[in-house]
Amino acid sequence: MSRFDRLQRRVDKREQLLEGRFQQAVERKDALKKTWREAWTPGRIIIAGLVSGFVMGRAEPVKIAVKSGTLMQMVTMLSGLFAGSGAQEAAEHADKAASQAGHAAREAGHAADSAQAATGAQASAARRDAA
Repeated sequence: MSRFDRLQRRVDKREQLLEGRFQQAVERKDALKKTWREAWTPGRIIIAGLVSGFVMGRAEPVKIAVKSGTLMQMVTMLSGLFAGSGAQEAAEHADKAASQAGHAAREAGHAADSAQAATGAQASAARRDAA
């Protein structure tokens, strides 16, 4: 028996297994559908209606607030509050960065002055040596 024949048999077995699992899934779906329909008794339908009516009644004040604009005013106020604190924090970070940049610029100026003095001293020393 060649390797190809063995692989072909394995593929056939896997296809049969897949078909069996598919059939099981269809049977389970049908059983679930039947159980679901049997579970909806008149009493459960009435209870579901009462619960959904209660939830919709509780949601009605929210709808009124949305229509009147009160909810939108609250959202706008809260977003402004959070945005204001974020802007203040960003300004503080920018102030710190500016002070650090100023400090770095002063250090760079001192370093440039030192380098210029060293260059001047080297030039003077080179002139003395040449003379």
